[in-house]
Amino acid sequence: MMEGRLLPLMLIGLGTSVVALDTAVNIAFPDITASFGLPIAMIQWVVIAYVLTYASLMLACGRAGDVFSHGRVFRIGLLWCSAAFLLCAAAPSYPWLLFFRFLQGIGAGLVISVAPALVTGLFPEQHRSRALGAFTMMFALGSAVGPLLGGVLVHLWGWPAVFWFRAPIALAALLFRESRPALPHPRRREPLDAPGAILLALAISTLLLAVNQAQRLSRHDYAALPLAAAALAGAALFLYRESRIAEPIVHLEFFRNAGFALINLANILTNLTGFAVLLFVPYYLVRFTGLPLAAAGAVLAASFAGMVAVSPLAGRIVERVPPDRAAAAGAVLAGAGLWLVASWTPDMPAETALILGVLLLQGLGMGLFQVSYMEVVMRTLPRHQRGVAGSLAMLTRTLGIVGGATLLTLVFDAAAAPADGPAAFLAAFRTTFHFAGLVCAASGALAVRRPLARG
Repeated sequence: MMEGRLLPLMLIGLGTSVVALDTAVNIAFPDITASFGLPIAMIQWVVIAYVLTYASLMLACGRAGDVFSHGRVFRIGLLWCSAAFLLCAAAPSYPWLLFFRFLQGIGAGLVISVAPALVTGLFPEQHRSRALGAFTMMFALGSAVGPLLGGVLVHLWGWPAVFWFRAPIALAALLFRESRPALPHPRRREPLDAPGAILLALAISTLLLAVNQAQRLSRHDYAALPLAAAALAGAALFLYRESRIAEPIVHLEFFRNAGFALINLANILTNLTGFAVLLFVPYYLVRFTGLPLAAAGAVLAASFAGMVAVSPLAGRIVERVPPDRAAAAGAVLAGAGLWLVASWTPDMPAETALILGVLLLQGLGMGLFQVSYMEVVMRTLPRHQRGVAGSLAMLTRTLGIVGGATLLTLVFDAAAAPADGPAAFLAAFRTTFHFAGLVCAASGALAVRRPLARG
């Protein structure tokens, strides 16, 4: 089955890895703030400028792939990313770095919006879930390697290295060529709804900014309110326009199917709760295990290792089990892993199998859920909208992660207040992971309302 497909699959994975490897930037945060003389709070804009951009553009980029060719959009994105990486590495000041991160976000949106469509186009439709398993594995592998590689690069060459090292990777992936059209296109080229794309970008970017600023409401900073109003207005105008044109960016009737709408909500919730691992486990490892940073990063990578390990198997499982059922099982497994994190104690040695086993369990559940969820989305939307389907899957993942950064922090702070110190941290840690585990497992119930299969 893999004959003739291995090289293009590897090149797609290589190209997609330049987005997944952005986790390397996190380890460079201290060096960036020191180099530019910034307070720690300012570093959040390095993330915001990037995430807001690619999240707001993904659906439009996926639609552009459906209209103009997924391979063409992918290669343009790789070229754009190459230039943006070099510009970020050469940024002479912090404002310029933020602008170049915005440019990097455009490239990332182009690359990852069409990558799932390209991967599934390499395989016969009856093996589509295996292709999605391969895509999930490659993306998780890049995310896992990022912090480990980033630490070495920053140590040797400073923070610019976490950007410039990805430029040659992106250029190498340009060797990818579509040997045949990945998906059947209509005989007449459909137009790209540019006004709709602008309205969607406005709605998503202001929504994510509002979520980010919601933490300030308790300090009587109400910037989140006008941002939320702008997001609602943008969303309303987008929905109004999309319901009245012949070729919208995404056909809204699919979301009238309760099963399809709910499994997209489940993907947001599983990624929201799963972000607790990246948000709080590093603090536990550093404060209570005595591990050096490199070893703590390796322990943290166990969650990604679980996703890498299960993804190819998940593709085969979904060929035999209804994907909504497999997604529900994955959410429950991931929720169980999150719940068990709350059982960690200060005197638990980090090298014991229990910590690694719990993170592996959470990663296994996330991998099974992600592959199953993407299969549902791919089979629900028509094949000629495969770019929109793949970008929708990546968008809901991003919404969950950004929402998790805010909601989980609020839960943690509420559980810790008004006390301070190690005991307060552990109490809040347990409360947060019990909350995350319950919500993640409960989201499995949303996945079992089976959408109509149309793809």
